[in-house]
Amino acid sequence: MHFTHHYLDCLSQASYLIGDTTTGQAVVVDPRRDVQEYLDEAAANGLRIVGVINTHFHADFLSGHLELAQATGAWIGYGQAAQAEFEIRSLADGERIALGDVVLEIMETPGHTPESISVLVYEHADDEVAYGILTGDALFIGDVGRPDLLASIGFTAEELGRQLYDTIQRKMMSLPDAVRVFPAHGAGSACGKNLSTERQSTIGEQRALNYACQPMDERTFLELVTAGQPSAPPYFVYDAILNRKEREVYDADKPVKALNDAALDAALARGAVLLDTRDAVDFAAGHLAGAINVPADGRFAETAGMVLRPEQDVVVVAPEGRESEVTVRLARIGFDHVTGYVVDVDVLMVAHVDRVEQASRLTPVQLAELIASPTADDVPVVLDVRNIGELESGHIPGSIHIPLAELARRADDVPAGRPVVVYCAGGWRSSVAASLLRQTGRHDTSDLLGGFAAWQAMREPVSV
Repeated sequence: MHFTHHYLDCLSQASYLIGDTTTGQAVVVDPRRDVQEYLDEAAANGLRIVGVINTHFHADFLSGHLELAQATGAWIGYGQAAQAEFEIRSLADGERIALGDVVLEIMETPGHTPESISVLVYEHADDEVAYGILTGDALFIGDVGRPDLLASIGFTAEELGRQLYDTIQRKMMSLPDAVRVFPAHGAGSACGKNLSTERQSTIGEQRALNYACQPMDERTFLELVTAGQPSAPPYFVYDAILNRKEREVYDADKPVKALNDAALDAALARGAVLLDTRDAVDFAAGHLAGAINVPADGRFAETAGMVLRPEQDVVVVAPEGRESEVTVRLARIGFDHVTGYVVDVDVLMVAHVDRVEQASRLTPVQLAELIASPTADDVPVVLDVRNIGELESGHIPGSIHIPLAELARRADDVPAGRPVVVYCAGGWRSSVAASLLRQTGRHDTSDLLGGFAAWQAMREPVSV
């Protein structure tokens, strides 16, 4: 058996290539959209990709099933409840797919979505215990898939939660302890709330340590798995629908266009948004007016999907030499409208100082002084953009809470007429949020250096 785990840190997304080296047949499970890595691996190991399996219609990224099918002629498999615009192989519960002596067995595991399946992997056809199970978004390490995403159109969280209860408590927990668990996501994904940083586990470990795998009744399960879920980025519904469609196949080798001053001005005049992917320090020191800052070093794609719209034209400002990387990472979530990139933003800003802005950043001491100001006009609106589960550690007294994933549609909920100071856990998301508010016209917006962690470290007051 050839078994390889591919992992994208930016999206906390896992995909797998499983093959039989005697026959040369292989299948890829939950591929990302830029598929050359799978093709190269298969070729290097004498394998031919004959099939692509998606465990469900993914919401957090655009799957590479169409790209792999075009490149290899592979069939595309989904669970029996799936319906798509393109031709699919409908995979039934208990169906076994022989790659040779290596066998894949389908298990219907609905709950995160109605069409969800998991894939049992047998190293030898006559093995009584599976080598492992690819659980998709049904069972994570330390958590289970959330049943409340709007991606499951036409189903309620209650309906999907009951399906998930049966999937986890009856199906997954009936497997032997030794079966390895290989989920489709890890820590940081908005597909769950308590995902581990570990990349694999076993059924036995999850039976002992995963809160959702403990014996409990259905109502208790529903209450536990739906409480404290992070806000889903707005692009999730877009991707879940697009993954069902017959769409244009992605060309990862298409070059990104370099924009001269005239082309940049024309793009901005047409309504393109400036996406500055430099780190927050460089962005704060100087950036082109109206730019939104989403640093490339971090959860870039998911965060960009929180503050941009899929149909928007985008002009990229990237760290030197990373324009193509940024474009590919946007394409992984289906954001394909990159008009081009600014060749050297430092040179451009020197030549056009009238178009340069700086971003205000405050220390916890400075913020505490502003909060204590006796003049009401000077007291800022303090905005907390962390996820709801993070509030358990406390918050800055008097702050209002709008998760970053909701800020683009709820910007008007931030009280007007006063300065705004934004904070998150450590200072990364707050730079994104502050730049978004400035781009919408709230120019007197700062972010808190070091975030809530720095506020606590300075022994400033905390509300719980």
